[in-house]
Amino acid sequence: MGIAGLAEEVHDRGLLLGIYSGAGTHTCEGFPASYGYEEVDAATFAEWGVDFLKYDFCYAAPGSDPVALYRRMGQALRATGREIVYSVCEWGVNRPWEWGAAVGAHMWRTATDIHDSWESVSQIGFGLQADLHPYAGPGRWNDPDMLVVGMKDRGHVASGGLSEAEYASHFALWCLLAAPLMIGCDVRSMDDFTWSLLVDADLIGINQDSLGRQGYRVGAAVDHAPAETWAKPLADGSWAVGFFNTGDMDQRLMSIGWQQLGLSLDGPADVYNLATEEIHPGVTLSYTTRVESHGAHVIRVTPAG
Repeated sequence: MGIAGLAEEVHDRGLLLGIYSGAGTHTCEGFPASYGYEEVDAATFAEWGVDFLKYDFCYAAPGSDPVALYRRMGQALRATGREIVYSVCEWGVNRPWEWGAAVGAHMWRTATDIHDSWESVSQIGFGLQADLHPYAGPGRWNDPDMLVVGMKDRGHVASGGLSEAEYASHFALWCLLAAPLMIGCDVRSMDDFTWSLLVDADLIGINQDSLGRQGYRVGAAVDHAPAETWAKPLADGSWAVGFFNTGDMDQRLMSIGWQQLGLSLDGPADVYNLATEEIHPGVTLSYTTRVESHGAHVIRVTPAG
């Protein structure tokens, strides 16, 4: 069949095909990469019908200029005339959010590899993304790495992976970050919880909102205990707000004031809590909810009228 035949079959199923290479002499697994062969490889990928290229940075020569190396592949991809999503992966070492779009990339990793643990998700999601929202927008996305939702089912994580509440928090945060939603688990063995979370239309709608704004941190819990509050403006004038109880307290009271969102509301707002599926019409000044340990509540705030 070959790669071209595989691509045709994948496309016939309504899916897209991705491929992997690197800016060095070899990939991270030691296979030949694209250094010095950027034009040949890009043309081959296009001829095969590839839709996505993840481009790593292992085995690059010491002292190599990552911007120059990534620009070479970006130019080669554009020269093919085929629309291929170009994903830069140098783990955020050289601040790719500052130059990724200029070299033709559509997304760039902002951190090291993610793992199926609360520590990893928290460090990458809460710790490393807060100041990156100015660099994201339509066609240029910060990538905090793939989703680990459901990966514990693969049995290769000694810790057993995240809890369901932690998976839900992870997915909610990535949606607020307007992050590329790359499924990391084996889709053939997803349990019902994993499936229902990964196809949550409300959260995916926030992630895919046409305004293309990345969410950012707007505050902590009312008692300043371990907690995170993130907000994302949406194209219809509403806001998505995520409350994350990052501590071990079973239930934490968390609030958001409309002024924290930059809303000068003389009147009320309608609030929809995605976690509880409750609608709260005519809420004035602020909204408060209780969030379980390592859990998340995402709300959508729409100015009434």
